[in-house]
Amino acid sequence: MGNELYSPLDICVLIPCHNNVSGLIESINSIVYDHRKFLVLVVDDGSAVAITRNALYQYLPATVNIQLIRLRQNQGITKALNEGLEFVYANHDVRFIARLDCGDICSPDRFFKQIAFLEKNPGIDLVGTWCYFRNMDTGVAYKYITPTEHGLIKRSMYFRNVFVHPTVMWRVDVLHAFRYPEKYPHAEDYGLFYDMISKNRTAILDDFLVTCEINKKGISFLNRPEQLKSRLKVIRNYGKNKLLLAAGTVKLAILMALPYQFISGFKALMYKHKPGIMKKEKVKLL
Repeated sequence: MGNELYSPLDICVLIPCHNNVSGLIESINSIVYDHRKFLVLVVDDGSAVAITRNALYQYLPATVNIQLIRLRQNQGITKALNEGLEFVYANHDVRFIARLDCGDICSPDRFFKQIAFLEKNPGIDLVGTWCYFRNMDTGVAYKYITPTEHGLIKRSMYFRNVFVHPTVMWRVDVLHAFRYPEKYPHAEDYGLFYDMISKNRTAILDDFLVTCEINKKGISFLNRPEQLKSRLKVIRNYGKNKLLLAAGTVKLAILMALPYQFISGFKALMYKHKPGIMKKEKVKLL
């Protein structure tokens, strides 16, 4: 199923999946782009019931191009993502890698805007976007707003991961050698993006182009203490500014001491989003 792809492809959308086929289908259905120029690569990370293309296409348009690779045992998101990168780099001529997680939803113009930005800004190699975080059960959502320019992004990375994982896109020809580091459990994306920004220029689009699911069964929620420890290792490894490193360390210590429910409740209160009321931000070109 799916039409033949042109070569080279514009985008490969990399999606790991473990026992969340319904979320996977919802995410793939939110992708809007020329079906001849993008590929969805699904890495089945040892799901209890193997994901098949036939099962997916019962709920997806026949024009969507999907490839599946399956890990026989659950190996975790870091290994799943790296397996996906190795596969696509070895088998496809693709300009950009984009990320998406099961249950997260793309705005219809997400990929058009990110590609247009990268084409107009050849010195930028990694681009993310602003996003919404939404509890799909309660409907409560909050906005995730970050700096947009490289210098401010580098400073902000001492305090948080500015690049929300399902919003990113990067140039394959420049960043194809990068892989997700295994030494930062549950913060592999933070380690990868910190490594990228230390060597390449980056940007964030000030436009809300992805809605990310708040999932209490997700990796970040279930492994929060270990994730915060890994974040501390990341900033200690890459951080060069001693004052910012000290401040970032203090923030992480505070986060470790506070329950997650308090943090998430504070974010929901401070950055609450009412769908349909908030105006769309203009894309800022550098």
